[in-house]
Amino acid sequence: MQSGKGRKGFTLIELMVVVIIVGILAAVAIPLYRSNVKKAMASEGAALLGSVMTAERTYYAENSAYTTTQTNLNVDTTGNKYFTAYTVSSADSAGFTATSSGTGGAAGVTVTMTYTNAAGSSITYSGL
Repeated sequence: MQSGKGRKGFTLIELMVVVIIVGILAAVAIPLYRSNVKKAMASEGAALLGSVMTAERTYYAENSAYTTTQTNLNVDTTGNKYFTAYTVSSADSAGFTATSSGTGGAAGVTVTMTYTNAAGSSITYSGL
């Protein structure tokens, strides 16, 4: 039997171990990557609702109440890729609730902002 002098390359077992390790790492990394990509897409929805909040507060300053009518807010969504529409589901003199749902790669992700004069705004995400 020879010692390790003439040995070149890897054995089949060594290669299989490496393939298994790479497979395990991929199985862990890919779902984490996809989750982070969806969170990044959802930030576009949060930015859109931030614009809605600014428009609502401007409307409130002029009318002493918030509105559910989008034409009163005049929020431009033309540069958005995943969150191109929003709805203001409730509005009164105390606050409002606005929601935006994702499209394309962000389908299934919903961003909701609730704003009250007393507590400020809070944003919640679903579908991440």
